[in-house]
Amino acid sequence: MQEHDHDEDDYRGRATVSTEDREISVDVVLRGHFQPIDGRFHWYGRVAAHDEVRELADGRKKDVVLRTPQGEAVGTLSDPDPWGRYRITGVGRPPFPVLTEADLR
Repeated sequence: MQEHDHDEDDYRGRATVSTEDREISVDVVLRGHFQPIDGRFHWYGRVAAHDEVRELADGRKKDVVLRTPQGEAVGTLSDPDPWGRYRITGVGRPPFPVLTEADLR
């Protein structure tokens, strides 16, 4: 995995999952899209398998702050996949830069 890899709305790289009493350094793959139905940006992705994330989530949904070198946002950890990667979702400004139409001109 590259240190930071941006592909339009995607982010791949290091991040920190934080709660009030804990910070865990992780690898993430994130992407997002603008949802015209509710007029908001929805971002989502996977947090790489990590024992401390598994302990933190403990099989339940868990609100966390996800921080990348470009920003931070509140997200929700939810279901792990068969490889132990936890899904994370959020709404609003994502913790990674997003290209706009103005950026493409």
